[in-house]
Amino acid sequence: MRWFDPQEMREVGTRPDYRFSLANERTFLAWLRTGLALIAGGLAAAQFLPPLPLTHLREVIAVALLLLGGTVAVRAVDHWARTERAIRLGEDLPASRFPAVLALAVGLGAILLVVAVLARAVGRG
Repeated sequence: MRWFDPQEMREVGTRPDYRFSLANERTFLAWLRTGLALIAGGLAAAQFLPPLPLTHLREVIAVALLLLGGTVAVRAVDHWARTERAIRLGEDLPASRFPAVLALAVGLGAILLVVAVLARAVGRG
């Protein structure tokens, strides 16, 4: 849990060019914004979506967005710490499949929502 001890991070390796650390921090903050947006979407889905044709679909969408947002936030801090450590040690930056997994999850969620919207429209027609 080196995330919570900035002094421990400073003791690893050598001090890098500050621009690299700031770029890493900006990336971390961008991932946090993504997590917050997903959480906001989950709250909005829970509060403002009308009942959908499938029982509890609204709640499933809300919970999925909330969990995904929390996962993105935790993953962001982990990736930030691993990247900062690699920069300080002069190692290759850590590879991550998480952006691809997140993109697939969002894409699949969008497809499922399109199906739900179309099912609702057909049900009314």
